[in-house]
Amino acid sequence: MHLANRSLVTTVTAACSAVVLCAALTGCAPQAEEKPKTSGQAGATTEACAPGGLATEVEGKLTVGTDKPAYAPWFSDDEPSNGKGFESAVAYAVAKRLGYGRDAVVWQHTPFNSAFAPGAKKFDFDINQVSISESRKKAVAFSSGYYDVRQAVVALKSSKAAGAKSVADLKDVKLGAQVGTTSLEFINELVKPDTRPAVYQRNDFAKSALKTGQVDAIVVDLPTAFYITGAEVPEAKVVGQFPDSAENPEQFGLVLDKESTLTSCVSGAVDALRKDGTLAALEKEWLSDAVDAPVLK
Repeated sequence: MHLANRSLVTTVTAACSAVVLCAALTGCAPQAEEKPKTSGQAGATTEACAPGGLATEVEGKLTVGTDKPAYAPWFSDDEPSNGKGFESAVAYAVAKRLGYGRDAVVWQHTPFNSAFAPGAKKFDFDINQVSISESRKKAVAFSSGYYDVRQAVVALKSSKAAGAKSVADLKDVKLGAQVGTTSLEFINELVKPDTRPAVYQRNDFAKSALKTGQVDAIVVDLPTAFYITGAEVPEAKVVGQFPDSAENPEQFGLVLDKESTLTSCVSGAVDALRKDGTLAALEKEWLSDAVDAPVLK
């Protein structure tokens, strides 16, 4: 027996005899303890993700970023803190999973493009219809996806784009989308229109351009498309949705700082909400009006 091991045995045996807790050396020998992991990414221990005890921007608080205006149906009444709208509800559900009640959630105005731009962040996570992409992962970290996205085309009923049945039918129409979005990427990479698309800082500006006929159609995510046509621009229609990639489906993810220590914990919370049906229930509650639309082949 190695000398160091013999010393350890002598010490442990003496301790056992003194307190009369065991009759043999094996009963007192220290055992290796394996810490359980969360349902998040590998390496996220329960200790690291202790409820309410994360290393957040503000101790004891969870700072959540989103843009302003906060559009329906993702938010309601331009007030993220009211818990209404799909993304507001998801943010509070994630916060609860992480051990933070509603009073501990602090909302921060974060412009859309700033959320995934390079540089340190002042939020713990951002939720604002940001699609997960490899190019964005170079600057920020993402949680697991919390919503499966489909992009759609909205056009005035009187527009020549209103009758489009395929992607090819959109090549000769004037299209518009918000800058920095996957909506714009779909136009440039899938449609490849003859005319350069119009680019807007916010969806509000894109909707105004649609109303005034500056563009024939705009591209937005499907729930937003149905909200626009149902509540904001009733003279418009959802022309159809783009086909999704089965190999790499588009998903919205929570955005975190590239070096955030919270990423695995936040992903674990999102995974748990998907597994227990919470995400599906919130989608049904807040996005049920986003019914199916024809696929533009």
